[in-house]
Amino acid sequence: MFKTPTVAEGPSGTGSRLFDFYKLDVGITIVKEDGEYYQARYLTDSELSSYQEVYRGGRNYEVSDATKAALIAGGVDVTEANFTEV
Repeated sequence: MFKTPTVAEGPSGTGSRLFDFYKLDVGITIVKEDGEYYQARYLTDSELSSYQEVYRGGRNYEVSDATKAALIAGGVDVTEANFTEV
């Protein structure tokens, strides 16, 4: 099972000083275009169809061993830690 990389973003809200210190994990979308993998953020639904592969941030995907190896080698901050056995 492949889980996309995440980044800690904050502040997580307004109205209280405590929100200034709390960060939320936000998933980063991984896309494949022209055989290369890229990180992408804030894509619109209409943009998704232009990519060969799309792994939307914050979701889990079943991928083949070949895709796993390609994602790790793709230079998009994907490591073995992003994968778990099903």
